[in-house]
Amino acid sequence: MMTETIISICLGIGLAASVGFRVFLPLFVLSLASYFEVWELNASWLWIGSLTAVITFGVATLIEILAYYIPFVDNLLDTIAIPLATIAGTAVMVSTVADLNPVISWALAIIAGGGTAAAIKSTATASRATSTISTAGFGNPLISTVETGASLIISIFSIFLPIFAFVLVVLILIVIFKLYKKFKQSNP
Repeated sequence: MMTETIISICLGIGLAASVGFRVFLPLFVLSLASYFEVWELNASWLWIGSLTAVITFGVATLIEILAYYIPFVDNLLDTIAIPLATIAGTAVMVSTVADLNPVISWALAIIAGGGTAAAIKSTATASRATSTISTAGFGNPLISTVETGASLIISIFSIFLPIFAFVLVVLILIVIFKLYKKFKQSNP
C-alpha cells in the first residue's frame, strides 16, 4: 500500500471515531479541510468541500452541540445518534480513502468507519445514561463538554496528524473494551 492510502485510512478511522462523540463536528472539520484544500476528497465526495456544505455542517454542528446541553434532549439525541453515527462514520471513511478498489473502500468504510463510530457512540450513550441515573442529569453537561472536546481534538488530529489520531483511536477503543469487560464482570 502506498503511504497516501495508509494516511487516508488513518484519517478516515480518526474522523469516524470522532463521529462517535459528535455526528456533525467531524463532518464540519472535514468540510473545512476540503474547502481550504488541506485535504483532497474522493471525486464523488467533493461536494463536502463546497461552501454550502461548510455552512450546513457548521449550523448542524452548532445545533447539535447546544442540544446536548438541554436535559432530556441529550438522551433523545443519543437514541437516534447511534445509527446516524454509523452512517456518518461510514461516509467520512469512504470519502477520504485514497487509491483503493471501490469494493475494498466500501467494505473498509462499513467495518472500520461505521464500526468505530458505532462502538464509540454506544459507549457515549451508556455513559450519559449512567450519568442521568446517578446524578439526576446534573452530570450530563460535563459529559457533553468532554464528548465535544474529544470530537474536536480527534478531528483536528485526524486532519493534521492522521497516524497519531489512529493511535489515539486505538487507545480509546482499548479503554472502552477494558471498561466493558470490567462492567460485564461486576454485573453477571
